[in-house]
Amino acid sequence: MAFDYKKEYKEFYLPPKKPGIVTVPPMNYIAVRGKGNPNIEGGEYKQSIGLLYAIAFTIKMSKKGNHQMEGYFDYVVPPLEGFWWQYNSKVIDYTRKEDFHFISIIRLPDFVTREEFDWAVEEAARKKKQDFSKVEFLTYDEGLCVQCMHIGSYDDEPETVDKMHAFMREQGYELDITDKRFHHEIYLSDARRVASERLRTVVRHPVKESVMHN
Repeated sequence: MAFDYKKEYKEFYLPPKKPGIVTVPPMNYIAVRGKGNPNIEGGEYKQSIGLLYAIAFTIKMSKKGNHQMEGYFDYVVPPLEGFWWQYNSKVIDYTRKEDFHFISIIRLPDFVTREEFDWAVEEAARKKKQDFSKVEFLTYDEGLCVQCMHIGSYDDEPETVDKMHAFMREQGYELDITDKRFHHEIYLSDARRVASERLRTVVRHPVKESVMHN
């Protein structure tokens, strides 16, 4: 059986439809940064997804080639995720998609060192004759967050976010979105294949203990 991060770490990937507080440990990711409306065909966001999956599958399929990674185990490629922000704004304004900045990410298995990652980037570039210079190895320590499973269109996320923020305040926390801590989405559905009202997305926001609460 291939190791499935979603099933093994349900607290991070399959939270309930009601908000909860979670502490997310440091993880390594394949990452691509960009900006602009994610819905534009041929835009930076759609391109970023192609780059991420090319690297993800180069690593996953390495077992079939000459390059054997130490500690390799068979696994399901973790879901696509994204950090999103708009400058000068703590909340995401879905009417201004052209102002989005993002870091598209896919989690790396723990056996992937920076050296192995660099090998995968070079291998993908060689095989696909494509430029992978935008792809980076990102270690991110997300820490204390409020999260919730959102069912439905991405544009309806503000309703879920409002619930999360109300819950966070009740629990004695406040929002801690900064230039290093972001609005985070984990995509459990393929938007090309699933009706928008049935999309499952984990929405996560960084929090800290409220000053009022101390």
